[in-house]
Amino acid sequence: MSKIVSLCKRRGFIYPGSDIYGGLANTFDFGPLGVELANNIKKSWWKRFVQDRDDMYGLDGGILMNPKIWEASGHTQGFIDVLVECKKCHYRFRQDEIGNSKSKTLISKCPKCGNDQLTEPKKFVPMFKTFIGPVENSSSMAYLRPETAQAIFVNFKNIIDSFHPEIPFGIAQMGKAFRNEITLGNFIFRKLEFEQMEIEYFIKEKDWEKYFEYWKKQMEEWFLGLGIKKKNIRWREHGKDELSHYSKHTEDLEYNFPFGGFKELYGLAYRTDYDLKNHSEKSGKDLRYTDLETNEKFYPHVIEPSFGLERTMLAIFSEAYYEEEVRGEKRVVLRLKPELAPIKVAVFPLLANKPELIKKARKVYELLKPNFAATWDDRGNIGKRYYAQDEAGTVASVTCDFQTLEDNTATLRDRDSMKQIRVKIADLVEKIQKILQGEKFLNLGKIVK
Repeated sequence: MSKIVSLCKRRGFIYPGSDIYGGLANTFDFGPLGVELANNIKKSWWKRFVQDRDDMYGLDGGILMNPKIWEASGHTQGFIDVLVECKKCHYRFRQDEIGNSKSKTLISKCPKCGNDQLTEPKKFVPMFKTFIGPVENSSSMAYLRPETAQAIFVNFKNIIDSFHPEIPFGIAQMGKAFRNEITLGNFIFRKLEFEQMEIEYFIKEKDWEKYFEYWKKQMEEWFLGLGIKKKNIRWREHGKDELSHYSKHTEDLEYNFPFGGFKELYGLAYRTDYDLKNHSEKSGKDLRYTDLETNEKFYPHVIEPSFGLERTMLAIFSEAYYEEEVRGEKRVVLRLKPELAPIKVAVFPLLANKPELIKKARKVYELLKPNFAATWDDRGNIGKRYYAQDEAGTVASVTCDFQTLEDNTATLRDRDSMKQIRVKIADLVEKIQKILQGEKFLNLGKIVK
């Protein structure tokens, strides 16, 4: 885990938040490569679950919402942690932690110093409060949303009126959520602000088990498609004492993280008709669905697949990180799937002190950049440049050498095998596209190195 954290900072994936001021616990900033990786994951999710489907509608709800929404949803009453403080070191933590079993285990000793003298448990609502307007009082209080789901429920009628969908159908969105977590740690696994990718799938009550199993399969297939090994995932059902206040049945897709084994990655919940019914009663607006054939009015039930962006990234880092020894030297490589890699191709001049090579390589770079996420690198010797790109997960590298000046060919290097082929500059775009589409590197040309 420490190696992954180090690589993320060194190569510009993830930086500690507020670093020059000593940081702020469990806040992080995505660097240039982290932004690209995150966007590639979100693009994959949005295409799979929204753009490629006829039964899904996209939404981008607000972070700030009327506080009555959180009362109606039950968050102000049912969204509660239990806070305990160590009397010796004053470390604060949640009294319960969910292990690998189906029940919660109470913590009797301080996880930081081991002292067993703890304060009495206190209830704690993990929602960030803020105020709207210049006067800070109860009438101007608002919350940063702790989940993205409620924007979907309060816009349910708008989607119905605009698009007249037939059940079953879903509403999906991606966006930031905020939780004032007590127990923090494990890099980006648990953060104060995080990005969710969520779906509320509206169904008839009698069909909930069928669609619950359907969405388990959909979630698992997408995640495995990011380059994850099936042996590293499993499903775990929540015990009755674990269920959220809105859930009748919940299962977590867990991943075998490098810090303590299987932990929650995604959640799949059967929320019944809890949300629409409560919002309808509290707002006075009729949020029932009218069957287009029978004119029957009813509150749809809901299956909720919930994905976390940061935990997806952490699982991908865990899966893609490799170390190996090459000719007595350690090589670190991120074997990211090509579609996820922040940089698809890097372009180098063989020598950085030869103007004619630099000029030619820049022309190749300008040729490739409109077609791929490309980077230019002329720092240090060529071997170090290759290894730096391997650490960043760059799929392929193109090097212009003295032969390039003679015959307009360049070497194309594969990240995973480190093999190289000689390619005409005019054919580079086509060859790189084939690599990104999954073509085996050995099929692209004769290996020269």
